[in-house]
Amino acid sequence: MAEVYRFIGKPTRRKDAVEVVTGTTQYLDDIRFPDLLHGKVLRSPHPHAIIKKIDKSRAEQLPGVKAILTWQDVPDWKGGTPRVVRILDRKVRYVGDAVALVAATSAQIAKEALGLIDVEYELLPAVFDVEEVMKPGAPQLYDELPGNIVTPGTPAFGHSCLTEVVMGDVEQGFREAEVISEGTFGYENIPNPIPPEPPGAVAIWEEPNRVTLWVSNQASYLDKILLFHVFGKKVEVRTHGAACGGSFGTKLMSWQVQTYATLLSRATGRPVKIIFSKEEHIAAFVLRPGSRMQARVGMKKDGTVTAVSGTWLVDTGYYSATTQAQVAVGCGEIQLMTRCANWDLKTAIICTNRNASGSVRGFGGQELKCSFIPVLCLAMEKLDIDPVDFIKKNYVKPGDGYFWRDGLWYTYRGIDYSDAMDQGAMRFGWREKWQGWLKPSSVDGSKRRGVGVGVHGNADIGEDSSEAWVRLNPDGSALLYSCITEHGTGQRSNYVKMVAEVLQLPMERVTVTPADSLINPFEYGPFGSRGTYAIGSAAIAAAEDARRQLLELVAPRLDAKPEELETVDGVVFVRDSPERKIKWGAIGYDRTVMGYGRFDPDFTLANCMITFVEVEVDTETGKVDLLQVVNTTDVGQIIDPPGLEGQLNGCLGSSGIDSALFEETILDHSSGHILNANMIDYKWRTFSELPPIDNIVLETPVASHRFKAIGVGEVATSPGPMAVLMAVSNALGVWLHEYPVTPERVLKALGKLPAMTRTGGAQ
Repeated sequence: MAEVYRFIGKPTRRKDAVEVVTGTTQYLDDIRFPDLLHGKVLRSPHPHAIIKKIDKSRAEQLPGVKAILTWQDVPDWKGGTPRVVRILDRKVRYVGDAVALVAATSAQIAKEALGLIDVEYELLPAVFDVEEVMKPGAPQLYDELPGNIVTPGTPAFGHSCLTEVVMGDVEQGFREAEVISEGTFGYENIPNPIPPEPPGAVAIWEEPNRVTLWVSNQASYLDKILLFHVFGKKVEVRTHGAACGGSFGTKLMSWQVQTYATLLSRATGRPVKIIFSKEEHIAAFVLRPGSRMQARVGMKKDGTVTAVSGTWLVDTGYYSATTQAQVAVGCGEIQLMTRCANWDLKTAIICTNRNASGSVRGFGGQELKCSFIPVLCLAMEKLDIDPVDFIKKNYVKPGDGYFWRDGLWYTYRGIDYSDAMDQGAMRFGWREKWQGWLKPSSVDGSKRRGVGVGVHGNADIGEDSSEAWVRLNPDGSALLYSCITEHGTGQRSNYVKMVAEVLQLPMERVTVTPADSLINPFEYGPFGSRGTYAIGSAAIAAAEDARRQLLELVAPRLDAKPEELETVDGVVFVRDSPERKIKWGAIGYDRTVMGYGRFDPDFTLANCMITFVEVEVDTETGKVDLLQVVNTTDVGQIIDPPGLEGQLNGCLGSSGIDSALFEETILDHSSGHILNANMIDYKWRTFSELPPIDNIVLETPVASHRFKAIGVGEVATSPGPMAVLMAVSNALGVWLHEYPVTPERVLKALGKLPAMTRTGGAQ
């Protein structure tokens, strides 16, 4: 029987609701600073070049210009993984790379100054394809990365960081297979999801080596840690996390813009603000890593996968910051949805002359699965296996094991998601609509309909560490110390809700601190769907610790043992004699109680999202319309119903289903320029084009924390693209091998346009 809670599982008003609806929430650009200077970045028009000469004399004479910095004027601070990327370098490696930084008394003057800087370049050959860049004689981006192969692994995940999936006897597995399929699929042209607020930062430098930053990032405490290392461990860093106007993972870190602001503040002695323009955001910020999978799969008639081998090529762009981590997580996630004893899946991370890759919602697993699952489908097609039956059979079950991102072996102790999958299939009408592989569900003239299904899950719901404090005040209020920035999901309010439930206080009497790294304990940040389990566990533990201390303090006053007491609404009473009661103030006006909570990583639980889609394809025009979406998951316990609904309804754009339909970075391989770096050519779905979305949420208690819940926010978008590729291929009767399924690609697949001839690409 489900628990009955006072706040948990009930819709409650967000702590910032009034500010949001009245427009008084302070985002980064709303915060005012005295003597503020505005920063701008001069960017390279070339994808690969050496800067031979920079003349900044004309720009320096412009009234209002306070500083101009080039690669010759800055310390040798480096970022990236490994740390090979200078903040400003003599060599530029993509169109948009930073050449110079300007600080001026207004943004207009700073922009004008950019046009007065004269730069002479020596052009170098550029390369944009992951297979071309590995060939002998290809242009080299870094001396430290021979062959443009990025060092695998990331120190953050330990010395045994997962870089590949290799286990069992693959050759024996293929001998046991009843069919073997192989193919190459690419998930390569996927853009930054473009949150409404561009990346930005305000820096105030204090001599000799201290900087305070206001950031618009998803994980502001992580910025403090990252920048400390970028600055050579010689600068004390404090971060304030302003309200973040959306992130979708991409504003997990914006270390370069933060560093630009820091350098300009250091040079001028004044606060400096840099906020990217929308064009810069699209053209010069991070993209999703490009993913190309060449794989071979062995399978039995009952859907048992006997062997997997292949190579996962990952395009990280001109440098890597989180790509190694994404590869590690992806290699773990692929095991969650493919139960197989024999693996030989190798990976390679490659630098090319395009934008750098960064964290995007679906971190690693979406890139890998969207490229790998179609290869599984080729085997299912040969055996006439229903993909829903395959997913039910192969998704991780209690007692199964897997290697996770740290290279260690874990045994899954979560729930079986088969019931959720069945309910989703029933609501969608899968059994009635599914006609078999590469068969449309209906045909009406040039219009063909097809159905598809995708699945995604992640054991990173328990990733990384979180700490929290909860302070109880004599007036019957509580304060949660947690360095959580609000990035649009309402999670700060959810942690207040958890604390209020533990303490049985009205939510209006529980508040949460600003996201200031100086006053809060350690916090990695809300990403990877870790918020509900990891961050929530720390907040719950801190509230429980504070409650325990309170009852121990009050017990002598009530002549009772602490375990005999309860507290509700700021009053402590004896459970069996509720008339014996006392207010929290009994601890004394000169005393507070501070509870501490910590969460350490746990990779033995995983979430799951299964998405069903139906599409209609016009074979005359190539246009694809999304007709129906059904999302199904099991969250253990709903914490906030409206917030969960919002996350699930967000399955479409910003790195979701529409990444398979029309969200695309169009890169000109002759010049290195992104051709659709504007809000006209970069396509977004409008509200009038939203299809029906049906969300099914089960609540099977999960062995996580007090409230038996797990998060699903990040994974809500991830199954959609692979489901769309399957649905469109079924409608057409021919496999598509790339995303998105634009009219051009549809018509080429039907033979109505010449086939694509991109060198080295997926065909």
